Amino acid sequence: MATKWGICAAGKISNDFMVALQTLPDRDHQVVAVAAKDQNRAKEFAQTHDIPKVYGSYEELAKDPNIDIVYVGVLHIVHREVVLMFLQNRKNVMCEKPLAMNSSEVKEMTAAARKYNVFFMEAMWSRFFPVYDQIRALLSQKAIGDIKVVRAEFGSNQHHVPRAVGKELGGGALLDIGCYCIQFAMMVFNGEKPESVTAKGFLYETGVDETVTIILQYPGKRQAILTCTIMVGMPNQAAICVIFNGKETKYPLPHTTKAMHFTNSTGLSYEAEHVRHCLLKGLKESPLMTLADSELLATIMEEVRKQLGVKFPQDKA
Repeated sequence: MATKWGICAAGKISNDFMVALQTLPDRDHQVVAVAAKDQNRAKEFAQTHDIPKVYGSYEELAKDPNIDIVYVGVLHIVHREVVLMFLQNRKNVMCEKPLAMNSSEVKEMTAAARKYNVFFMEAMWSRFFPVYDQIRALLSQKAIGDIKVVRAEFGSNQHHVPRAVGKELGGGALLDIGCYCIQFAMMVFNGEKPESVTAKGFLYETGVDETVTIILQYPGKRQAILTCTIMVGMPNQAAICVIFNGKETKYPLPHTTKAMHFTNSTGLSYEAEHVRHCLLKGLKESPLMTLADSELLATIMEEVRKQLGVKFPQDKA
């Protein structure tokens, strides 16, 4: 039986998620409804992607009994209120990254998921790529020796994009792309809490972070050195620094001819397939991106912002 998806919001990332889903078999994944605050936009989205039901409010989507899981693609400034509404209606939810604006919001959301006994996962898409499976296998087998340094960098020239720099939109390099670097280090160090977080960087004229370098220090003289920026493009690479004589393996992405807004977005299909398997097993959270992972990620990012002096209206005094 197919997993029945509801799509919350009709923006760019929701478009790309839909296209990615359509690279998977219809017998496994079906999108049965889409909701947007602008019903005309939802109708246009539904026509583009051949979705049978259209709603002009997220509340209507939450009441639809024919949905197995909701994909939440709204801006992260409203993730908390939208996700809590779905969870309270006992809907399984996969929510785009970052899960929320700060650790307090994330913990409120994860607590609600546990209270209502529903599946909840942060859509940290890179966690579910096949190459990550290979990395996790090597790490679990201790096949690459003692890890001493993890490096990751992500830079994209997008300071001209209002969403990336607007403080009222939750902008800044850290929440947009830096979260990928941090979660990679977290995965390599198996979700271990760092003993210290050190951050240095620069702020954009709007008050959000434009360039950040983070050092996560772990016991046993281990470090993660992470850099993100919205000012310039970077090689966008990650490295686990050990000695390893292995052969390179390549994983081509699913193919599509449909228009997408973000690079390599067909890779979103991997997280969708993972969620389907979690639901079939009756799981309430992902073993690959746990609720504890999301809580730790949010805590680290909050500490980084505190050191840089970036504060959003959602942050407590």
